[in-house]
Amino acid sequence: MSSAPVSPTPAPTPPSSAPARRAVRRLPLTGALRLGRPSDIWFKPALSSVISVAPPNLTLLALGRLDLAMYTMAGSLCALYAHNRPYAVRARVLAWVVLGMLGGLAVSLVTASLTRDTVVLVAVGAVMAAAQKALCDATRVGPPGNVVLTFISSASLFAPQTLGQVPAHMGLAAAAAVWAWLVGMAPGLVRPHGPERRATAQALNAAAAYAATGGTGESHARTRAAAAAAVQAAWQALPATGSRSRSRRALAQLVIRAEVALAAPADTDPERLRNWARELRGNGPIPHTGETAAATEEILGLDAEADAPRRSWRSRLAPLTPIAVRTALGCALAGYASLALGIGRPYWALVTAASLYQANVTLTWSRGVQRVVGNLVGVLVFAAITPLAHTSGVALVLMCVALNFGAEALMGRNYWLGSICVTPMALLVTEFAGQHPAGELMTERAVDTVVGALVGFVAAVAVTNRRAGDRIGHALSAVDRARERAARLLAEPRPGPAALESARRSLAAALVDLRATVDAASGEWWQRALPQERVVLTEQSAHRTLAATVRRLGLHTPAASTGRTTEDARP
Repeated sequence: MSSAPVSPTPAPTPPSSAPARRAVRRLPLTGALRLGRPSDIWFKPALSSVISVAPPNLTLLALGRLDLAMYTMAGSLCALYAHNRPYAVRARVLAWVVLGMLGGLAVSLVTASLTRDTVVLVAVGAVMAAAQKALCDATRVGPPGNVVLTFISSASLFAPQTLGQVPAHMGLAAAAAVWAWLVGMAPGLVRPHGPERRATAQALNAAAAYAATGGTGESHARTRAAAAAAVQAAWQALPATGSRSRSRRALAQLVIRAEVALAAPADTDPERLRNWARELRGNGPIPHTGETAAATEEILGLDAEADAPRRSWRSRLAPLTPIAVRTALGCALAGYASLALGIGRPYWALVTAASLYQANVTLTWSRGVQRVVGNLVGVLVFAAITPLAHTSGVALVLMCVALNFGAEALMGRNYWLGSICVTPMALLVTEFAGQHPAGELMTERAVDTVVGALVGFVAAVAVTNRRAGDRIGHALSAVDRARERAARLLAEPRPGPAALESARRSLAAALVDLRATVDAASGEWWQRALPQERVVLTEQSAHRTLAATVRRLGLHTPAASTGRTTEDARP
């Protein structure tokens, strides 16, 4: 490892200030419906939903109490969460999801037993939806996020209830939730390191895609940002295992190779990275790169980062205030608009509004288009399958289970595609307590979908995120501080490897946060001009500093087949 001092990378010079102009951004339409690639593990949440939902519902059917299925469904749907988390973390995340689901259900059932005033019920539902949205975003619990929690709590608000029934109904939900927790944890018995291996493979594949560009071309910035996010996700997965085993050390070394590809794409063999990613499938041996000294330094930095203090709840929730206000306002207005139209189930409009809100207005618009298209097509699917579902209780339960599988299998391709299964499933759930006129259900669902989407989007436009641009400045400053810290260590003759590794990973995390902040602010419909030039200069400077740390730690071994260099690898 070279000990020659490296001059700190100069900070980018901000461009001259210009009048901040506001621009109205075009809202996409057809692009919102474009299908993407399915998730690598699309079948896991789909199968988990089947295994967690079917036994409780079939048991209730055998007991002749299918009318109680709504409460067991509340617990069963917890199995949809945390499939990308290492099992040590998944156990905690699923436990918190269960507590959140049961807490929301308890509030709804108690409220429903105390009042039947629909104005009050809608207000309570809107406040809960906002709280669920803020907490799910702050904890980054992942899909399906707040939507399932809000669906259960909102629907329960309008279920006839007495205080005496609440304990038994909560008991059913808790029992189903325990079963869902076991279902979510069961794969760990067969493949205990599956999530970490999968996260590492995704980082290798993303880095290979970036290396294939050679660090140039139109897709350079986009693929680099995607690769950096995948690498950061892999690093976050490794300390989450809570283990300093040989397996984690080997996986850390592979993530190093992905980081090296970001620093020197022209000197990287993409196919080699893809081969390593393929070898991580299943339970076969983890491929070794042979750089054990570098792996030791990586683990030191990894452990140092894992022991670092976490962000406070206040710092996590503060940026989410506009989205929480949008959710509360949009859900309340959507519910009241549905009541004004005489709809008997205003929670459908409330849930539609709650499902729209994303990081910015542009993404919220896209989700609204997806929701409307998926729900309207789903209503037609419900019309087609209703005669079959009404033939027997078994057919009704099996149809719901099949739609549950289809929803989770298709949701990763595009939200509207998954909604085609979610809509008839939600309508069939209402049939558990007794049959309703199909035409009435279809009409109410269609009207509530359109009302919820329109009113919800109006609320998103009305509640502007005025601080989105300010947060870019904070994120830029965070990158500058992290870059300067790494540069100071690089300038030392013999910096401590753990300290340099910790500084490098902090800089990488700050870069990922910067890109996420810029993407969120760029999608606001009415926003002042963003400092794009300063963002580009900051990212370029940080990338060069990262490349210098990679070489200083001795992690970079150029491929023998090429003698090319790259701008990103130059200190």
